[in-house]
Amino acid sequence: MSQPDITLYTAQTPNGIKISIALEELGYVLFFPSFPNPTQLTNHPLYSLPYKVERIDISKNTQKEPWFLAINPNGRIPALTDTFSDGRQINLFESGSILTYLAEQYDPDHKISYPRGTREYYDVNSWLYFQNAGVGPMQGQANHFSRYAPEHIEYGVKRYTNETRRLYGVLDAHLANSASGYLVGDHVSIADISHWGWVAAAGWAGVDIEEFPHLKKWEEKMAAREGVEKGRHVPTKHTIKELIKDKAAADKLAEESRSWIQQGMKADAKH
Repeated sequence: MSQPDITLYTAQTPNGIKISIALEELGYVLFFPSFPNPTQLTNHPLYSLPYKVERIDISKNTQKEPWFLAINPNGRIPALTDTFSDGRQINLFESGSILTYLAEQYDPDHKISYPRGTREYYDVNSWLYFQNAGVGPMQGQANHFSRYAPEHIEYGVKRYTNETRRLYGVLDAHLANSASGYLVGDHVSIADISHWGWVAAAGWAGVDIEEFPHLKKWEEKMAAREGVEKGRHVPTKHTIKELIKDKAAADKLAEESRSWIQQGMKADAKH
């Protein structure tokens, strides 16, 4: 196991805060030179897993600059660099991939994961892909058509909001049968971490979390965790829940964001 040299490139988005929450949940350095046995540090209170943060200003298309594209060719956040076991830098992109990397490299005690090959390990993968392929893309499109599209397209709003609501129903039904209150097994995992930022922002997509009591209870359970509370405020304060309650402020932010989002779309269309 190499000594971590992690830099997280991120912004205040549901995908961005997944990684900072995971890092905070891991909590402790897993290797330090003065300790011959890495497991000695598993619960050592004096050391925390060190990571650096670079805030990426997506409103200025920083994620499209050549230096960032060398880390993530897709030009999206989050991204993460680390010193790999071969001594060279490794570049990670796509939030699900980064979460898997952190779990496999820095979670030997399975604080946010389960042992490879177990039933729970594969269940975590299923829910991780469910979020990355379903909840995130569908809710992201619901956000776009509800908040950022240059004109109101009712079909688009209904299509993606209803699909997001359907996926929330899947989560709610699953959590209704969870003895632990988490998505998999008896403790929090990267499957929960992957979903939390999106569910916390449900109202931004026009989804009323009150429709899903088990999911709401899960969201509150997650929010009460110290790691989630710390990680959600990286790189800037997480204010979406308060913003959703203030219609005037929400409308103002959506209007301000609409311009740079449209400009970004035009630039992407040229490639």
